[in-house]
Order: sequence, then C-alpha cells, then structure tokens
Amino acid sequence: MQLTSTAFQAGAEIPSHFTTDGDNVSPDLSWKDAPKETKSYALIVHDPDAQRTGGFTHWVVYNISPDTGHMEEGISDDEQVAGVGIQGRNDASKIGYMGPAPPSGVHRYFFRLFALDTSLDLKPGATHKEVSAAMKGHILAQAELMGTYEKKSQRAA
Repeated sequence: MQLTSTAFQAGAEIPSHFTTDGDNVSPDLSWKDAPKETKSYALIVHDPDAQRTGGFTHWVVYNISPDTGHMEEGISDDEQVAGVGIQGRNDASKIGYMGPAPPSGVHRYFFRLFALDTSLDLKPGATHKEVSAAMKGHILAQAELMGTYEKKSQRAA
C-alpha cells in the first residue's frame, strides 16, 4: 500500500500552509494498492519528536470508507466528514487536524494509514490510544508518509 500527497514528498519539509505558522489546514492525501479485504481505513498523524512522553498526535481519522483513495486538502474539524470518515481527538483534545507546531528544532510528522478488516466501533472523538487499541488484530496493511517541519521563528534565530 502506498500513501502520497501533492503537498510534500516523503522525507521533505511540509509547507508552512499546512502548519500552525500558516493556515493550519490538512494536506491532501492519496493511497492505492490496499488489500481487497479492506473494510475501512484509519489515519493517524504523529510527531514522535515532541517533548512529551509518547510524542504528540496531530490527527486521528477512522472508519474511512474502503472505496475511498483520496482526502482533499482542508478537511473540516467536524466529528463526521461526509466522504471521509469519523475524526478523533488530537493530543490538544480537539477534533480534527492540528498542523505541525514544534517548539524548537526539526520535527518529523508521520502520516500513517492503516487498512483494516473491520470498521471500528468507536464514537467520534476517540483518542489515538483508543483507535490503536481497537485496530489491534485488524490491520491488513499499513502505509506511511513522513514530512518534517521547523518553526519559522526558529530558522530566523
């Protein structure tokens, strides 16, 4: 399974438009080559470099339709987004996407898409930990896209 974006290449810097320095909108994402048995997808965006135990989760989306292979830029912060799925809470306790906002240094942001053999029995607003626990034993395939970001004010210093 492959996960890509027109916003940034794997391993490259995420444009500030998609960060808290910019418009804080989610980038577009596309995927292909998922297993035929896929019943839903889950997406988790995580920064392992954040200075808190376990890193910082920026976005959680689950029960994405198996017929979906693309998410547009700028997904709303609604609990349920038609044609997308159900959104969970990020580590700022908010529903929806929160763009990169590292306090210092270059951080890595892992966009991980999971193909699942089931839909998750979770209400809107589930946390990264709740989604990860519900996915256990149901992951058919996984794809990853990593981008980096350093706060603009850090670069100027």
